[in-house]
Amino acid sequence: MQDKLTRSDFSVFYTMETRWSDNDIYGHVNNVEYYGYFDSAVNRYLIEQGQLQIHIANVVGFVVESKCQYFSPIAYPETIDIGLRVSRLSQRSVTYELGIFQQDSEIPSAQGYFVHVFVNRNTNQAVAIPDIIRQALEAIKSNR
Repeated sequence: MQDKLTRSDFSVFYTMETRWSDNDIYGHVNNVEYYGYFDSAVNRYLIEQGQLQIHIANVVGFVVESKCQYFSPIAYPETIDIGLRVSRLSQRSVTYELGIFQQDSEIPSAQGYFVHVFVNRNTNQAVAIPDIIRQALEAIKSNR
């Protein structure tokens, strides 16, 4: 992963509320919850912009790699913004970069990435990214 990203590195944001159950015994959001925020933002984008029909689509994305770096804690109750962009797009896979921002913060509390490989739902074999999804992904591809 590259240097710490800033809010201006992202063009797509989703606002989410932390939940009571997200906090751990230390009083902040547990590390595993960040991956749920990432997954929710990516899938919302794919559904809204790529017209992914998650229950019936023949082609779906499987997460095959992920990473998260933590810089400052967030906690319940808090409103957060999840920034999303594409850093790499190939025939069958995409790498998303994500940032978790506290409201009005220019630097992320955490940032990470994950890789989707698109597969045939029935065979689990890698296939080409569907055109409508590819177009949506190209729309948020970073030039960096």
